[in-house]
Formats: sequence, C-alpha cells, structure tokens
Amino acid sequence: MTKHLEQGLIQIYTGNSKGKTTASFGLAVRALGHGLKVYIIQFMKGRENSGEVDALRKFAPDCQVEKFGGAGFVKKGAPGPQDLEQAALALQRAREVMQSGQWDILILDEVVNAVWFELISEAELIALLRQRPATLEMVLTGRNASATLQEQADLVTEMVQIKHPYEKGVPAREGIEY
Repeated sequence: MTKHLEQGLIQIYTGNSKGKTTASFGLAVRALGHGLKVYIIQFMKGRENSGEVDALRKFAPDCQVEKFGGAGFVKKGAPGPQDLEQAALALQRAREVMQSGQWDILILDEVVNAVWFELISEAELIALLRQRPATLEMVLTGRNASATLQEQADLVTEMVQIKHPYEKGVPAREGIEY
C-alpha cells in the first residue's frame, strides 16, 4: 500500500555549519521507512559521488537522486555559463518532479546556495514554492537563506558551528564528512 502525505510543508535547513544535507537525507531515510517516495535534486554538486548519495540510490525506485553542477567552484558574482545552465536545468527538473504527482518529498539540496551565488533568482525559487502541490513536502538546503526565503517556509533550522575538527587540521573524512 502506497502512503501519501495529507499535508506537505516547506522546510529550510540553512546556516554556516555542516549538517544541512545530512539532515535532509536523514529525513529522506525516515520517509522511505514509512513508505513515502523521495526525489532529491542536488544543485552545485557536480558529478562527484558521496557516500550518502550512493546509499540513497540503493532505495530506488522509491528514492531518486539527480546531480546538477559544473566541475569546480562557482565564483560569487561571476558564475560561468555551465554553472548557470546546470542550475536552470535543475530548477526545471524540480518543476517537472513537483508537477508529476509521483513523489511525496522533494529535496532541493544546495538550492539556497544556488540563489546566493546568483545561479537562479530568489523570485524563481519562490515562484516554484508557490506552485507546490499541497501534499508535497519540500526541503531546501544551503547557506545564506534570506529572510524573504525563510518567510516562505513552515520550518527553518539553522546549523550553527560551535566547534569543528577542521580548525585543528583534521581533513574531511570518508564516511563522515563525505
């Protein structure tokens, strides 16, 4: 028996600390455990794989992950043509997934960063949120969520860094940070 949400909400995980993607993917695992279907679109993630994406792909077909982004970093105020193209494709794909009616949760990982880096406009993202079917849960992640964007959400969580091992020279570790 397929379950569906009676009411979907908009969630934002933001802040300058780690944990935004991890929190959204944890929510995905919980939802999958309850028979819900989850679609994840990653903005600005390029093509590299990570442990969490590889793990979630094992839940297919009930969980799908698509990555959009160029190779390398985006320069604030001067995004490259590939970065702009990939962000536009990701936003269009989000619209298609949202309108398909086949999914219960749509996670737009790093979409808030895509707005901050001027790959997509805040107005475009807000327009997408306003087209959301009432039964679709949408989760947005990324640093620098504006007050305007936060007003659109039902739940906003800010990740605040208190202490990080990187400050002591500990590099990112496979299976922990990626």
